[in-house]
Amino acid sequence: MRKALLFILPLIAMPQIALAQDHDHSAPAGAEDSPPVEQQDRHAGHQAMDHSSHGAMPDRTASGSAMDHSTMDHSQMDHSQSASGEMDHAAMGHGPAAEEASIPQGPPPPEAFTGPAYAADAFVGADRMAASRAAVAREVSGIPVFWFQADRAEYRARGGEDGYLWDVQGYYGGDIDKFWFKSEGEGRFGEELEAAELQGLWSHAIGPWWDLQAGVRQDLTGPERTHAVIGVQGLAPYLFEVDAAAFLSTKGDLTARIEAELDQRITQRLILQPRVEINLAAQDIPELGIGAGLDSAELGLRLRYEFVREFAPYVGVEQEWNVGGSADYARLAGEDPSVTNYVVGVRFWF
Repeated sequence: MRKALLFILPLIAMPQIALAQDHDHSAPAGAEDSPPVEQQDRHAGHQAMDHSSHGAMPDRTASGSAMDHSTMDHSQMDHSQSASGEMDHAAMGHGPAAEEASIPQGPPPPEAFTGPAYAADAFVGADRMAASRAAVAREVSGIPVFWFQADRAEYRARGGEDGYLWDVQGYYGGDIDKFWFKSEGEGRFGEELEAAELQGLWSHAIGPWWDLQAGVRQDLTGPERTHAVIGVQGLAPYLFEVDAAAFLSTKGDLTARIEAELDQRITQRLILQPRVEINLAAQDIPELGIGAGLDSAELGLRLRYEFVREFAPYVGVEQEWNVGGSADYARLAGEDPSVTNYVVGVRFWF
């Protein structure tokens, strides 16, 4: 039995040794057992083969044995990726860079401006399109809005003759056309009103920052007078809120008033507001105590705190001067042409 095994074992080992020798590429060049030239050329061609054009290569051979990737030449395969780990589609011609490159640069061609201004008129009709554009303009101008503000509602302390003052305004309408109403007046406690008036105005926007206003003013004290009013109201450069108007009374008296104020924010809620008012007259009006030229001037400074945007109490000081002929009329009436008022009030709107 032992002799039979010794005879069979060499027969089994010989094919294994021959197979190992046929695949042994690790032998140094020039060795006696190196493979034939045909096998060397075939091996070199396998190394130069570009595997990047192949599909996904399985990790195992058909026989199920593990494939040895260490013998493959991956030096010519492009495994680079973007920073996000994805393939670079820009090199393929359909990435964002390729799309941007396909967008034509430069201004629109001249042909883009050769068509009619209202091309739809030819298909729908000019009358119907004009009505449609007017409806769009009304919608864009916004739905009617009501707004009311008491700019000044204050108590005034002035040398033992304490008084009060109101200055309110509001409107109802859209962005382009509105109905404005304004009222202001003042008096002393325990006495009749010194001055009071009410205005009703139509207002039309003449620019992004300005409204043209026209209407009627009715005086509620003193000699009865009604005035025609024309003026402008809006926001001047450097954020000055301006209200300027001229008044022509039923008696032929021509007067004018200019008001300007500026909000200076100390913080988001604490605001310092300087204010100036100038009154002018084209002629003397003795029954109203008004002299020609510069009638009077007021300069005030108010500091308010906005608990909310709609409600802000304030304190301040205001100086009034009657000038020229108006100062003479004040002296004849026994009044001081220059008065200092210390004020406490509230500004609110809704």
